[in-house]
Amino acid sequence: MFDIVFISPILTAGQLYSDRPSVACSRSLKIPLAIMLWIVPLLLIPLCSANSKNSSNKNSQHGSCGYSPCLCAPGIPGIPGSPGPAGPAGTTGSPGNNGPEGSMGPRGVKGDEGPRGKQGLPGTKRDTGSRGPTGPLGSKGDAGPPGSQGPPGPKGPQGPSGQAVRNWKQCVFKNLNDDRDSGLVKECIFKKTSDNTGLRVYWSVHLRIYNCNSFCRRWYFTFNGAECSAPAAIDATVYMNLGAGSRINNLYRPRHVEGVCDKIHKGTVRMGFWVGNCSGYGSADAATGWKSVARIYVEEVPPPQV
Repeated sequence: MFDIVFISPILTAGQLYSDRPSVACSRSLKIPLAIMLWIVPLLLIPLCSANSKNSSNKNSQHGSCGYSPCLCAPGIPGIPGSPGPAGPAGTTGSPGNNGPEGSMGPRGVKGDEGPRGKQGLPGTKRDTGSRGPTGPLGSKGDAGPPGSQGPPGPKGPQGPSGQAVRNWKQCVFKNLNDDRDSGLVKECIFKKTSDNTGLRVYWSVHLRIYNCNSFCRRWYFTFNGAECSAPAAIDATVYMNLGAGSRINNLYRPRHVEGVCDKIHKGTVRMGFWVGNCSGYGSADAATGWKSVARIYVEEVPPPQV
């Protein structure tokens, strides 16, 4: 609230320019501020308008303003107007200083595998490092394909004598009674397995010569039609000094003819037992076998010691 004093507008010239004008009449009123802000301008407008007319008649004497009574105090500011439009954007400011490093965020998910890079240049060769410890034994792998046959190895030393698998045969002739004086008596066929072995053979049966004096007959083995030459022939002879005339004899004696022949090639071997003349003697009456079993025995044996 404000106290307002109204002064009468009827003033004398002396009162207008006096420091203490006399007031003809006055009265005090209590008016709110909001009402006062509207009333004061309404009162000043006619007053200033009237003084403006008076001052226009006296411009020649008192200048542009003269003694116009429109010498009142500045008016009360009006109500602020609405804001104007926004101005243009200012220039970009310089970057500020880097802030402190933030805390590490959670680990992201694994990304897809990238494309394979190009092969790098070969590195320089370094010295061989020390050998590491032996690792654990791995599991047994699958059997690989058979390799090609290698060259023959050198001959090893001869091992101790052992019992090898024996290869032997015997040909049996029952009730043999052969009266021929010369020729092939019997034959036995054998399968030899090695070139480096020998053949052991023997004949066991009765042999005899008859009705002769100082005569001889020879029984011998052949191998594929030839007598043994390594080391020598396998044979036996029967000689009679006196066996004819008054001393005629017809004696059958069991005989055994045996030997080993080397250097016989492997494969089929035909062994024959023959009867013939002794060297330097003529023909004589001979007989092979009598009321008994005859046999040719053959066996493949290892080579002899050196």
